Amino acid sequence: HWRMSRGPSGTCVARGLFYQQSAAMSTLLINQPKYAWLKELGLSEDNDGVYNGNWGGKGEVITSYCPANNEPIARVRQATMAEYEETVQKSRDAWKVWADIPAPKRGEIVRQIGDALRKKIKVLGSLVSLEMGKIYVEGVGEVQEYVDVCDYAVGLSRMIGGPVLPSERPGHALIEMWNPVGLVGIITAFNFPVAVYGWNNAIALICGNVCLWKGAPTTPLTSVAVTKIVAQVLEQNNLPGAICSMTCGGADIGTAMSKDERVDLVSFTGSTHVGKMVAMMVQERFGRNLLELGGNNAIIGKGDADLNLVVPSAVFASVGTAGQRCTTTRRLLLITLVAKAYKQVRIGDPWDPSTMYGPLHTKQAVDQYLAAIEQAKQQGGTVVCGGKVMDRPGNYVEPTIITGLAHDAPIVHTETFVPILYVLKFQTEEEAFAWNNEVKQGLSSSIFTKDMGRVFRWLGPKGSDCGIVNVNIPTSGAEIGGAFGGEKHTGGGRESGSDSWKQYMRRSTCTINYSKDLPLAQGIKFE
Repeated sequence: HWRMSRGPSGTCVARGLFYQQSAAMSTLLINQPKYAWLKELGLSEDNDGVYNGNWGGKGEVITSYCPANNEPIARVRQATMAEYEETVQKSRDAWKVWADIPAPKRGEIVRQIGDALRKKIKVLGSLVSLEMGKIYVEGVGEVQEYVDVCDYAVGLSRMIGGPVLPSERPGHALIEMWNPVGLVGIITAFNFPVAVYGWNNAIALICGNVCLWKGAPTTPLTSVAVTKIVAQVLEQNNLPGAICSMTCGGADIGTAMSKDERVDLVSFTGSTHVGKMVAMMVQERFGRNLLELGGNNAIIGKGDADLNLVVPSAVFASVGTAGQRCTTTRRLLLITLVAKAYKQVRIGDPWDPSTMYGPLHTKQAVDQYLAAIEQAKQQGGTVVCGGKVMDRPGNYVEPTIITGLAHDAPIVHTETFVPILYVLKFQTEEEAFAWNNEVKQGLSSSIFTKDMGRVFRWLGPKGSDCGIVNVNIPTSGAEIGGAFGGEKHTGGGRESGSDSWKQYMRRSTCTINYSKDLPLAQGIKFE
């Protein structure tokens, strides 16, 4: 029941075994001339799934499949527990080197990583599209996020630090020191197989940490390709490769990282169900976790909303990435329907530049889509748009709109990682705000209005309880400059911008006596 990635992807290891024989007999995409570009990323038929300064992989062989046609792309050899153990040890040794390098010099290495990614942005974006299933422009955009975070981290490397505080005692200085936590374990999901690692990696590195990455088991080729790019930069600078190590694997590796006291911070992106298991394992050893979990996000449109903004926003946020973003709009509190706009969404191969909407990531996701529609109907919902699996190769389903459900229907309160939008009708602002907040998750939320009073009530203490609270823009598509994350069952973690760097460091309050006296705080006399 361990699902390392959001939504349906956890069964992929078994899926890999199931298909292994047939994959060996059929032609891997990497051997077809059309996909020769995969070799520009250093990929081959069989790829090592472990990097710690050296490449290896003696564990289970898994096959990666293209969601647009369910054809096998290539194979990856995952890590054994012995290789995990060796990698952690090498990472700890690498930290001793990395922590001694001044933060701005660490920033220079991160700058070079950003430049290396820029050179491969199109081909890496194509791989994301091929292996995850999102459309090409989104695949490239995801790599661009990693590049942007590298740029941000370079500047940050000269700015991190704590204040000098006024001491109440004469001849004393009170300062705050920030130091790296050490080894950051990064477990990422299938839906953003590059960007989420990038957010964590770039910031963690400039803070003086080393990173150990376990990507989603259904996007192992992306993990390998990204690690090859980063490893090359480290090696060119004569730095230990284990500063950015990788162990491809499933539940065994994820559990080991969560329980391992040598992993100082576990940053986990995935489902709330698995995130809770990770949090409990990490807390049991009093480790640190950074959780980026589910979202059940709403757009509220009042009567004064600009429909030229709200309709395209609702379509983009509910249909983009085929409904497989943690920030996807799943609830639309709006009087006007967007069904007409849904019918204009161009569905096709994700790597076709004109495509707006691609396949779901796995066959299991298709089953979840059908089950959710059935439950919605049983609970009183009406399908007004979509609702069917598409008759074509790959994991394609129709983007779907369902009306007529109660705001608190069980299915409406369930985050299903598929393109289903529930349209709800509300009467008052108070009702809309309450409905926004009544779900377990608290990731992203948007209101469309021209009423400035409503805007500030929405942003205030009785407004949205989410970590991302937007006005006149969709719930998805966050910038890297702000802190990304949410409240409640979303996990409370923050990544990327603002002061998210603090999660990757430990704080010490330091009092320095430079006088010859020993006054005590609070005026206590001890003589």
